[in-house]
Amino acid sequence: MLDFLPPLTVTDQMGRRVAVPYPPQRIVSLVPSQTELFYDLGLGSRVVGVTKFCIHPRTARQQAQVVGGTKNFDFARIASLKPDLILGNKEENFEEGIAELASKHPVWMSDITNLEASLDMIRRVGLITGRQAKANSLSAAIAASFTALQVSDSLVPAAYFIWRKPYMVAASGTFINDMLQRAGFQNVFAQLQRYPEITPAQLAEAAPHQILLSSEPYPFGEKHRVEFQAICPGATIRIVDGELFSWYGSRLLHSADYFRTL
Repeated sequence: MLDFLPPLTVTDQMGRRVAVPYPPQRIVSLVPSQTELFYDLGLGSRVVGVTKFCIHPRTARQQAQVVGGTKNFDFARIASLKPDLILGNKEENFEEGIAELASKHPVWMSDITNLEASLDMIRRVGLITGRQAKANSLSAAIAASFTALQVSDSLVPAAYFIWRKPYMVAASGTFINDMLQRAGFQNVFAQLQRYPEITPAQLAEAAPHQILLSSEPYPFGEKHRVEFQAICPGATIRIVDGELFSWYGSRLLHSADYFRTL
């Protein structure tokens, strides 16, 4: 039987002070990678709400209520779940919706643009959920896997595509950009910010040695290789696992090994 302590007041990664019942028993996760983290910390039985994009673990959407998408919440359904902790993310969720939820429930927000911030998030989630030792161990294991990743001093010029029609790439200020560098790539669109639209002419001028087509959020596949090869005939076109470049929770345990294959 759990011993319930007074609410724990913590600061989230956006600098907001949040009072969380400790330990929280009814958790709603609005971010797929953080949903997976809850399960890997042994908290799956406490997760009562997830988004339709929370595909890991496969049982998450059967065990918990689906509360909409990451940017279109079902506020009434979330309220009916009586959450004592909601976890969101600055980039993946929308400000107005988070503000509405925070007016009624404890909402802890992550803000992640690099590996260090993701490891900090994992440790903090462990703290506020009573899984500190397990979270610290997980964070250390992920950090060690990246430390052991040997990357050449000569980075490979690359473009990382997340969308088609219009073409959109991951640029500076994104978690993907940090992962690209750790995987041995130099982002040819690093002079741009966030997720800009680019034209075929801009891509041709950037002349990446490799073009990485992410499996998500746009489902790039083999049929798209020809399209990009026509723009950059000299480039190597690769379909890459978008989850291992963009999921910043416990899935990072597998990212460094995957990057070695690239």
